[in-house]
Amino acid sequence: MSERHLGLYGATALGVGAIVGGGILALAGVAFATAGPAAILAFALNGGIAFLTAMSFARLARRFPESGGIYTYAKKVLSIEVAFVVGWVVWFASIVAGVLYALGFAAFLVEGLVRLAPTLGASWDWVGYGRTQVGFAIGAVAVYSLILVQRTTGGGNAATVGKVVVFAVLIAGGFIAWIVGEPGEALQRLSPFAPEGSLGLLQAMGYTFIALQGFDLIAAVGGEVRDSRHTVPRAMYLSLGIALVVYIPLLVIVATVGAPPEGIQAAAQAHPEGLVAEAAERFMGPAGYWFVIGAGLLSMLSALQANLFGASRVAFSMARDRTLPHHIGEMRGRTGTPAIAVVATGGMMTLIAVAVGNVASAGAASSLIFLISFAMVHWAAILARMRSGHARPATLPAVGAALCLGLAIFQAIAVPEAGRVVALWLGLGVALYLILLAPGARLADASAQARDPDLARLRGRSPLVLVPIGNPASAASLVDVATTVRAPSVGRILLLSVIPREGRPALSGDAVLQDAKDILGESVGRGLEDSILPETLFTIASDVWGEIARVANSQPCETVLVGLPRLTEPGVESQLEGLISRIDADVVIVRAPPRWRIEEARRILVPVKGRRDHSELRARLLGSLSRSSERWVTFMRTLPSDASPDQRRRVERTVRQLARDEAAGPHDVAFEHTDDHVEPVARLGQESDLVVMGMERRGRGEPAIGAYALEIARRTDMPLILLGRRRHAGTLTARGLAQAVSTIQRPGQRSGQ
Repeated sequence: MSERHLGLYGATALGVGAIVGGGILALAGVAFATAGPAAILAFALNGGIAFLTAMSFARLARRFPESGGIYTYAKKVLSIEVAFVVGWVVWFASIVAGVLYALGFAAFLVEGLVRLAPTLGASWDWVGYGRTQVGFAIGAVAVYSLILVQRTTGGGNAATVGKVVVFAVLIAGGFIAWIVGEPGEALQRLSPFAPEGSLGLLQAMGYTFIALQGFDLIAAVGGEVRDSRHTVPRAMYLSLGIALVVYIPLLVIVATVGAPPEGIQAAAQAHPEGLVAEAAERFMGPAGYWFVIGAGLLSMLSALQANLFGASRVAFSMARDRTLPHHIGEMRGRTGTPAIAVVATGGMMTLIAVAVGNVASAGAASSLIFLISFAMVHWAAILARMRSGHARPATLPAVGAALCLGLAIFQAIAVPEAGRVVALWLGLGVALYLILLAPGARLADASAQARDPDLARLRGRSPLVLVPIGNPASAASLVDVATTVRAPSVGRILLLSVIPREGRPALSGDAVLQDAKDILGESVGRGLEDSILPETLFTIASDVWGEIARVANSQPCETVLVGLPRLTEPGVESQLEGLISRIDADVVIVRAPPRWRIEEARRILVPVKGRRDHSELRARLLGSLSRSSERWVTFMRTLPSDASPDQRRRVERTVRQLARDEAAGPHDVAFEHTDDHVEPVARLGQESDLVVMGMERRGRGEPAIGAYALEIARRTDMPLILLGRRRHAGTLTARGLAQAVSTIQRPGQRSGQ
């Protein structure tokens, strides 16, 4: 993302540009038609809900000063799947809001042109055609898309400043008319204040909540705001305050001196779209009408720009996390703008404008979606607070969440079309995610959690790595690897030493106890070096392997880390088969010399076959390794020498995408075209500090690793890590695992568990 270029003025102008004008001009008539003069109270109550939401935004913005807004906050404290849903609906809501403002601009432009036509002696009937209005809307989207592709700051703040000035003139003119006229008569037009009762008030609130949408866009571009921890909250409060300072007095003026004798509700029901313009013409004459047309044009354009700007940043953040196609997350090198995200967002706005033309139902859906997403913001604020060590959730976010959800439920019932639009868009998003995006998104998320331990803590995770140890010499190295695999200051490491009750006559009881002391000494010593103290568990059991399985299943194990340099004891293969078949956890097997440190591994070789069976485990491991220092990762793929050009291109494209998704830092991809698929890997492996491989997924009873991995293990002696997914992600057969472990050994080393 580009450098932080927005200050308090720029961030506030973005919010004011998105909020002020378009919503009230388009929805004031609907609100007065529904609730009568109580529409003023509806806007004020919506303002209160919006301020509560802004407070939760402020909490999260101080905690996460990044771009992406609601999507980023959801990603921090919820799962990547829930974050995708939140980002998907927020992106859609901002797109629909942009379409509404683009069509609103076209409507005001046509209204003005038609009014001007008789004065100019011209016949402009053609401008009233629906296709012409859609064309004007598409033109506005195209112009602002081009501006945002070329410049990080958009089209400037002239439209925002201009419309605020116009609204100030309208309000001043209204108060002058009130003072000059009969104030008592004007106030009488506010009676009855709520002719439709509380139901009408709630309906007006549901219809008009989107009129206060826009302050959230400031959070969406938080990564581009200077000192965003302080600037983003202030800008949100200021933009909401300015909006309400404009809205409430304007609504009072419209409902009093701008209302006809029959009352504001009757006028709104007769012509809701032109209510504000007609009201201004009543107390300011034709000048008032043109002031509203000017304010409408400026308001629609500035709101269109703000929503296009903010929505493109949401799309950019999602693409960086692979929850949208990764190409959308590419930057334009010369200008430093997320050009593809801007074009994709503008393209979606264009498609919706062409396909729908009239987006009234989609506008109601946008209000519903924002209410739901704002409830998610309150939820995220509550979770972030509690997972940061606070025993109780904050009261205001809880109240805000309840209000947003309550109003959303009412809106869904009152406007069923809105619920249908939301359901359709959600269904499309879920299908897109499951079919195309899920693998890459999960990999990016696994890597992000490995690189950012705070992410795991905020999501309420505390992964446990179980390390069975029988050889004291291997304890330190295994603790070192386990420390890399787990999440620092969040995850736990449990060292398990099983003292056999019987079956080891060659060792005395004192020797067994000495082994336990040595294991404890090695593990604690390495833990103190890394400021990490693993937990230790010593148990006594007749069946060592069964005891390991029991402990693994009784603890919330995410990973079982096994160090088996050599198998010399009879029956170990069958015991290992029983162990693997009884545990439901990821399996990591490590071959390394005594007291080897994984931090020494700078050059890492990752042989792959293009499948993603172990991609999430690899991404987690590579992300963990990148926390301490930069590593260079080489993804290796061998192809038959007689592979066709099409096959080569297809495989190379697949492997490059896999490497891009898994790598957490600098990497390259190596391809070898040979009939000896082991030799290139063995050669590059000897030049590397560590080889990371996945165990092959085979049928029941077949080797879990396969001849390929076994032969690589035979030809090399460098540190090697084998990865196996848990049973629900792909069953590992223990016989093949035992065969691999018997191959992955170093002569002269003492056997262990």
